[in-house]
Amino acid sequence: MESSDDTEEPPLPLALSSFQVSEEFGFLLPDPLTELPAPYGPWMDLAHELPQLITSHQLRSHVHQMPQLSTQHLQGREELHLAHLVLSFITMGYVWQEGEEGTVQVLPRNLAVPYWEVSQALGLPPILSHADFVLANWRRKDPNGPLEIENLDTIITLPGGESLRGFILVTLLVEKAAVPGIKAIVRALGAILQRDEESLHRALQELAGAIGAMSEALRRMHDYVDPEVFYSVIRIFLSGWKDNPAMPHGLIYEGVSPEPLAFSGGSAAQSTVLHAFDELLGICHRQDTAAFLHRMRDYMPRPHRAFVQELRGAVSLKQHVLSSGDARLRAAFNRCVGALTDFRSLHIAIVTKYIAIAAARARARRAQPSARAGPSAGKPPAALEGKGTGGSHIFSFLKSIRDTTREGMISA
Repeated sequence: MESSDDTEEPPLPLALSSFQVSEEFGFLLPDPLTELPAPYGPWMDLAHELPQLITSHQLRSHVHQMPQLSTQHLQGREELHLAHLVLSFITMGYVWQEGEEGTVQVLPRNLAVPYWEVSQALGLPPILSHADFVLANWRRKDPNGPLEIENLDTIITLPGGESLRGFILVTLLVEKAAVPGIKAIVRALGAILQRDEESLHRALQELAGAIGAMSEALRRMHDYVDPEVFYSVIRIFLSGWKDNPAMPHGLIYEGVSPEPLAFSGGSAAQSTVLHAFDELLGICHRQDTAAFLHRMRDYMPRPHRAFVQELRGAVSLKQHVLSSGDARLRAAFNRCVGALTDFRSLHIAIVTKYIAIAAARARARRAQPSARAGPSAGKPPAALEGKGTGGSHIFSFLKSIRDTTREGMISA
C-alpha cells in the first residue's frame, strides 16, 4: 500500500472491490439470493420450516431422511453463501433441537459433507457465523424500497419469531451504518500517503459520524428484541461447540473427520467492521482479548479477513497525526476513538440487559418446580450464563475492549 518508488503518480489507496467490500453495502453481501437451484430443494424445504420443525422436535428425523446432495452444482459466491447460510441454520437447529441437555455428538454425513465442502469453498468454518446470520441473511420486501427495517426481512430463520428477526435486522442496520466509515478508511489512508491534511480531516469526521450512526442503529435493539425471548429461546442456537460446557468434546462431522471438531458460536467479534476500525486507529487490545479477537477473524469471509490484514500493514494513522502536530487532526482522531468507545459502552449496556439481567431472571425461574425442558419450551441454557456465544467471558472481555479503546486517545 505504500509507494514502491518515487514516480509522480499519487499512490492508490486499497480498492474495496478487490476485498469483496461494497461501496453501497460495506461488508454485507449485496442483495443476497433467496433461493438455491432446483437440485437443492430438499435443503431449502427444510430451511423454510426450521422454527416449526425445531419446536415440534422433528428436525433431526427430517435431516436423517434428507438425500446426500453433491455441491458441484453450486456456482458463484452468492449461491455458495446461501448454501452456507441454509446448512448453518439446519446444523444449529439439529444440534440444539433438544436444548443443552440433549445435544448430539455426530452431525450426519448428508449434512456434514456438503456443509464442509461449501465452507472450504468460502474459507468459512462449518458453523453459523456473523457472515451467515447477518451479512448474507437479508432481503428487501419491496425490491425497489429502502434499506430500512420496515422493508427488510430475513431469508432463513429459527425459533424466536419477531425478536429473532429484529436481532438480525438491527445488527444488519449497524453494518449498513458503518459503510461511510469503511469508505473513510480508504480516503484517510490515501490522504496520508498524499500528505493531504484537509482530506484526512474530512475522512476522520466521516468516520466519527459513521460510528455515531452505528450506535444509533444499535439502540434500536431495545425496540425490536425482547430480552426474555433472546435469552431463553434465541441464544442457544447461536452457541458453538468450543469452550462450551454443554458440548465439551466438540462435534464429529461424519464423513469429514473421525475426530470431533470444535468451533466457536456466532459473535459480534466476528464483524469485520470493528476489526477494521481498530486497525486504522491503532487500538491495541490486551493479550488474552487480542488473541480471542484474532481467532474470530477465522470466522470472517476470506476477502474481508484479507482487508483487515491489509490495514494492519498500512501506514500508521496515529503516528501520522502525532507527528503532524496538527491540533485539528488530533481532535478529529480523538473524536473517532471516543465514538468507538461510546459504541462499545453501549454494547456492554445491551449485553447487560439481554444476558446478565435475563440470566438472573432465568435462574430465578429455574428454581421453580414447573421449569420445562428444551429451547422450544423456553428453558434457557445455563452453560453459557457468564459467557458470550463465541465462548468468551463476556463482561471482562467487553470491558477490556472498551477500556483499551479509550486508551487509544492521543493526549494533548
